[in-house]
Amino acid sequence: MIGTGTLVNAATVLLGAGIGLGIGHRLPERTRQVVTDGLGLVTLLIAASSAVAVSDDAFVAAVGGSAPILIVLGALLTGGIIGSLLRLEDRLEGLGDRLQQLGRGKAETEGPSLFIEGFVTSSLVFCVGPLTILGSITEGIGEGPDQLLLKAALDGFAAIAFAAAFGWGVFASIPTILVVQGALTALGMALGDFLPAAHLAALTATGGLLLVAVAMRLLALRPMPARIKVADLLPALVTAPLLTAVVVAFR
Repeated sequence: MIGTGTLVNAATVLLGAGIGLGIGHRLPERTRQVVTDGLGLVTLLIAASSAVAVSDDAFVAAVGGSAPILIVLGALLTGGIIGSLLRLEDRLEGLGDRLQQLGRGKAETEGPSLFIEGFVTSSLVFCVGPLTILGSITEGIGEGPDQLLLKAALDGFAAIAFAAAFGWGVFASIPTILVVQGALTALGMALGDFLPAAHLAALTATGGLLLVAVAMRLLALRPMPARIKVADLLPALVTAPLLTAVVVAFR
């Protein structure tokens, strides 16, 4: 049944977050920080494996040898401008704040910033990766949920680490998973296999760089006020295939 992959994904995050929440407060702060650092390093590894799609043979053949990096750069710049003007990061954090108010009874022992950080970070990790987009679209066009089931297993383990570090905010990411992946699956059902290999490679490479930014947040490589606003860069996932189409058309 189409949609199974997303439902299983939400269930594994729910289970993982429950386990993480159960053991999280029994762990010292330094241990939770090590868990978060480990997750950041794994996220960086996944990001690197995705970013190498910039050298994908189909991508290079379609746009030329020097164009792929320029396309990814252009996607990040144009997407970042759009996201910044729309204030996507602020809106996402605002949504997390409202969700915290609704769940105050369970989150009252956590600071607002911890709840919001858990919601924002877990939502981005669970929904930005290439498996989210490719897996949802693949299931939508009727080729099975295999990619989303793999993602579900990865997200379940990640949810344990996130909940141990951030608490209840991780649960708030479950509706985000259902909405984002459900919408992408519906898009796949409506449009079929609408992206050529070159366009998918551009999207994958761009998504990989966004995951690098997520990893930097997890590893706290930049102080809080100067951290990368990953949500503001999300429109790059749309502009990357569009710029690829423009280059292919004029090449």
